[in-house]
Amino acid sequence: MEKLSGLSHLFMTIFLHNFAAFMVIPAITDVTMAALCPGKDECSIAIYFSGLQHAIIGLGSLVMMPLIGNLSDKYGRKALLTLPITLTIIPLAILAYSRSRNFFYAYYVFKILTSMFCEGSVHCLSLAYVADNVPEGRRASAFGILSGIGSSAFVCGTLSTRFLSTASTFQVATAMGMLSAVYMRVFLPDSIVNDNLSTPIMSEGKLDGIVNQDEESDKKIQMFKTLPSIEDMLVLLKSSLTFSQAAIVSFFSTLSDVGLHASLLYYLKARFHFNKDQFADLMVITGIAGTVSQLLLMPILAPVLGEAKLLSIGLFFNCVHMILYSIAWSFWVPYAAALFSLLYVFSQPCIRSIVSKQVGPCEQGKAQGFISGIGSFANVASPLLFSPLTALFLSERAPFNFPGFSIMCVGFASMIAFVQSLMIRAFPPISSERVSNWH
Repeated sequence: MEKLSGLSHLFMTIFLHNFAAFMVIPAITDVTMAALCPGKDECSIAIYFSGLQHAIIGLGSLVMMPLIGNLSDKYGRKALLTLPITLTIIPLAILAYSRSRNFFYAYYVFKILTSMFCEGSVHCLSLAYVADNVPEGRRASAFGILSGIGSSAFVCGTLSTRFLSTASTFQVATAMGMLSAVYMRVFLPDSIVNDNLSTPIMSEGKLDGIVNQDEESDKKIQMFKTLPSIEDMLVLLKSSLTFSQAAIVSFFSTLSDVGLHASLLYYLKARFHFNKDQFADLMVITGIAGTVSQLLLMPILAPVLGEAKLLSIGLFFNCVHMILYSIAWSFWVPYAAALFSLLYVFSQPCIRSIVSKQVGPCEQGKAQGFISGIGSFANVASPLLFSPLTALFLSERAPFNFPGFSIMCVGFASMIAFVQSLMIRAFPPISSERVSNWH
């Protein structure tokens, strides 16, 4: 517990950041619909806008995530965390000022630009930070606690939205985003993984400009070399069968999760006329169940069952809850489906824990960045696959009457991840020498 208590400042930073990010989710659907299709409950344009946004962000993140992970191994986690936590504030501040159509378009552009760097990077760097400070045998529990902190922020954020106006929601989110950046810079100690860590990007020496020009040029060249090539990624995949299997599971799991999140709110609005408050209620149920599971159940079950079995359990119930959403026949079924988050939230912490044990202590940023990059590729593919399906089956042009058909297809993607997870076996961790060529 001493190691986990040493992560308290990281946990608080993640809580504040996620609180700001999650509390706007119930409100953004109504803001988007009001800006693009005022007065309507079904809007194909809004669905396509959302899908395009996810695809572009995923494409940018696909390039940035491995680079960010590599740079954090070289310059430290804290310096790299500063950038996404700060940039996230910009789009929130735009909608805090106004939610008119022109400001929505400004938000849309800045959200894409900032999220190319920010989307997933805070989580990726946090996982690497935890891996730096927690021994291998306890990482699954530590990753679960980190995810539980995120889920508790999700609960608090969405519950706050339930009692705030739309304008106040974005204003509070902006303030919380600023608080997370300040807290992190003041209190969070950097994570030093080895003696070869370079001078941090934001060190005092660089801020004062006291750097030799030749050394500065060399460091810039080295920074661009830090971007891994396709060959580097293939080397990492071939270094461990378990790692490559976890990458496949991560792709299909993220493909299904992104597809669900991009489609579900528009589906519920069109099918049951959900509004901001009902979205918040649904998310609070999901968040409470997930928080209880990650903070209480996962630390108990992970040492007993192991990450591989717990991963399969989580993915199985993820399939079940998506199918329930797709065939929802009454207003109350989505609330029942949300309770399955008690079990399906195991999957992501387990994937990350399995991956962390397949590389040495100096490659944690690389490995987590690579898996985040795989997730970013799924972020590109998922909207291209599922957004057109959602728009089609919620419109009057649907070939048959099945509004939840796109969500059923999302469930099939999750089923592929589940089947692949059954093939993962608990292999001993590999040493850093096996991936030492990736530098």
